[in-house]
Amino acid sequence: MSEVLGPGPPAVLAVVLAALGAASFALAAGLQHRAVATAMDAGSATSAGLGLRAVGGLVRRPGWLAGLALGATGAGLHAAALVLAPVSVVQPIGVLAVPFAVLLAARAGGVRPAPGVVGGVALSLAGVGGFVALAAGSAASALADPAALPVASAVIGGIGLALAGFGALAAGPVRCIACATAGAVAFGLVSALLRALAQQIIAGVGALDVAGVLAGIAVLLAVGGWLVQQAFAAGPPELVISCLTVIDPLVAVGLGVLALGEGAAIGVLTAVGMTGCAVAAALGVLALARYHPDAARRAPRGPGRNSPAVRTAALTSDET
Repeated sequence: MSEVLGPGPPAVLAVVLAALGAASFALAAGLQHRAVATAMDAGSATSAGLGLRAVGGLVRRPGWLAGLALGATGAGLHAAALVLAPVSVVQPIGVLAVPFAVLLAARAGGVRPAPGVVGGVALSLAGVGGFVALAAGSAASALADPAALPVASAVIGGIGLALAGFGALAAGPVRCIACATAGAVAFGLVSALLRALAQQIIAGVGALDVAGVLAGIAVLLAVGGWLVQQAFAAGPPELVISCLTVIDPLVAVGLGVLALGEGAAIGVLTAVGMTGCAVAAALGVLALARYHPDAARRAPRGPGRNSPAVRTAALTSDET
């Protein structure tokens, strides 16, 4: 049996918790990327990625540990939100980590966001807001299908494993995208499993093996975290965050609809509206990935194109 959630107090609280979690993830990503970049500059990591010695060095860096603590806080807030609302409501809110990260980077650099940044933030916020509003009004809360969930999880896990293997053989931006996408697949699967487990516990039904699901979640979190650190070592943070915030919700919402029965009450018009909002949010994320302050600083190449004046001009809007 499924029950439509509706935009009541539990859904509102879930949205607030998920938004706070997204802010925590944005702060964590910035801190951890800086720590990884410092390790790369110090020669404790190579272009092939982070080895065990490099990871051992990271755990002694206060910035990386602070990022880890913020990431754990964000995960806790996200898990609490998943107890209160379906995956299709909670997961898309993670896209807000991108505008949070961009605005934090602009503030840290002491520059005014460029028009492309402002437009990307507005588009992603509007897309996420519309998607969540539509999902909260029609997403059903139901017990996971004990037959469909393991099969879907195995398929998704296999895709993530293939991406991780491809990333291990690649280098540069390709490695970054492959590792970040594989990590996003792992985290999306974690969210779906957490929601399924919460629903089973609340209903008092033992259809899922709680110990087995918890063990699977722990493994996925560890593997996903490792892959994200490898992505940070291979590419810029905005590329990593963009992959995470686009792929993660797609995986989690897909599993929510296919294996958790959350799409049973969604009509055709609502589905079309949600699709449009998702496309708008994705376009906003792509704009932010292009105009992110760090991306603008790295874009200029060659003699005379990397001066402070050029970098500042790339980040700020015209004064005229």
